[in-house]
Order: sequence, then structure tokens, then C-alpha cells
Amino acid sequence: MDPRLDLDLLRTFVAAVDTLSFAKAAQAVHRSPAAVSMQIRKLEETLGHRLFERDTRNIRPTADAEILLGYARRLIRLHDEAVEAVRRPDIAGRVVVAAPDDYALSLLPGPLRRFGLLFPKVEVEVVCQQTTLLLPALDDGSIDLAFVSRTRGVTGDLIRVEPMVWVASPDAELTNRSPLPVALYEPHSPARVRAVQALERGGIVYRAAHSSPSLLGLLAMVEAGLAVAALARCSVPPGVAILDQRHGMPPIENLEVVLVRSAASHRPACDALADIIRDELAPRMA
Repeated sequence: MDPRLDLDLLRTFVAAVDTLSFAKAAQAVHRSPAAVSMQIRKLEETLGHRLFERDTRNIRPTADAEILLGYARRLIRLHDEAVEAVRRPDIAGRVVVAAPDDYALSLLPGPLRRFGLLFPKVEVEVVCQQTTLLLPALDDGSIDLAFVSRTRGVTGDLIRVEPMVWVASPDAELTNRSPLPVALYEPHSPARVRAVQALERGGIVYRAAHSSPSLLGLLAMVEAGLAVAALARCSVPPGVAILDQRHGMPPIENLEVVLVRSAASHRPACDALADIIRDELAPRMA
């Protein structure tokens, strides 16, 4: 068999590694799960190596998949940058991109840096608001792109699965308190819902001691030693302690970060930024 690698197969392979699910990879590459499975099988046949261990519910990358992954990412990025470099002189305009402040601080700088280098003629406005306010803004077209936590009724391209962790001040001894003081995001936010569900599943008596719609508000409470908080792992700053089951804290369900576009966003500048966000925010295997 011809050993040349097909970029479409590599994109599907990377999506499968990032999501650890053929079904979720199918959403990311806009194909059916059956088509994803066929593409992975074709790539395995091309290389002559098995890339995933499979059972009825899960997939797990093999050692050969881990070797291939770094090369696959570089090949895809080089291809996309070559296309972008040729298209760059023709793309101008304005894009409004939005995210909650925890994602904006931790995830957005990389995509914006690359976008600015490749498309210097495009003006970018960044809006930082909680997910519950960004969704109506997408509907009315006042923002073009947003990456938010998936919640009921939100459709979009899955770009990463983000773990949530408990954090506290290293000097605060809070986990022995009952009720446990907890700082939470605003009502109905996906992060708050997951934190409360985890506490209830763990049978932990707690009180919502503090609340804030912003990451900085929660961190102020945490660093003051007043409460524990549940944060996306990507937004945990240096200097705070991460708590887990060894500290009596229950595991929290992961967040699914999705890229959502407004009806008015189907313009070249928006397409280019969306492609870069998807590429840059895919998690890297160690």
C-alpha cells in the first residue's frame, strides 16, 4: 500500500486522540462515527500499525499513536499555515471573538498571537463575559465567535475537553470544616452546576459562601483563604493548591469547550480565526 499520509485522515486521527472518542471526534471533523472509524482503520492499514485499543465504550491511543501524534499536528499546522500565508493579503475586516474570562486568560492568547501574525489587516475585538451572557449575543449577531462551556441547547464544534479541579489557598485548612465554604460561579453556569453536583454526589455538606461571575472574583476569595472553588484546570494560577480525593474532595465532571458561531460570522476573517482556534486549543498529549 502507498505509505503517503492523507491530511484528512490525520485530522480525524488527532481529533480521536484529543477526545478519546470516535463519536466526539465525529463532531469535531463533521463526519459520522462510522466514517471516523473507517478513516482510522484506513490510516492503520497505511502505516501497518494499530493506533487505538478499542472496547465497546472506550478508545485508548497506542504507543505508535503517541509517536505519530506530534508529526500529525506539525503536518496539519504546516499545511494550514501555507494556505493562510497565500490567502493572507486578501483577508481584512473585523472579528468579534468572545469567551468567559477564565478561558480568555488561559486559552485565547495563543490563537490571537498566531492570527495577528498571519492576518495583520483584520481588526479583532475581544469580549469577556460569562457563558450565560454570550449565548444571547451570538443570537443577535453582536459577536461573531465564542468559545464557551457546552450546556443544554448549545451546539458548536468541540475544541477541547477541560478537566475541573478544586483549588484553595495553600495556607487555608478548609476541607475539615462543615459546612465547607465554597466560592461558586453565577447561577446556571456549567462550572457551578458541575461543582454543586460533585459536592452532592460526594455527600459533602457545604455552603455557598461567595459567588462571582468572574474568575478573578473567585480567586480573590480563594487566595484570601475564605473558600474552596472549582475551576477549569487551564485557568488555575500558580500559588494556589489543587485539592483532590486525598483531601476529601470529590471528582468533578469535565467541561466540554465548544466553538460557537453567529449566523453573521460566515466571512473569510471569521473562518480563518475559527480554524486557528480549533487548531491551537486542541490539547496536546504528554
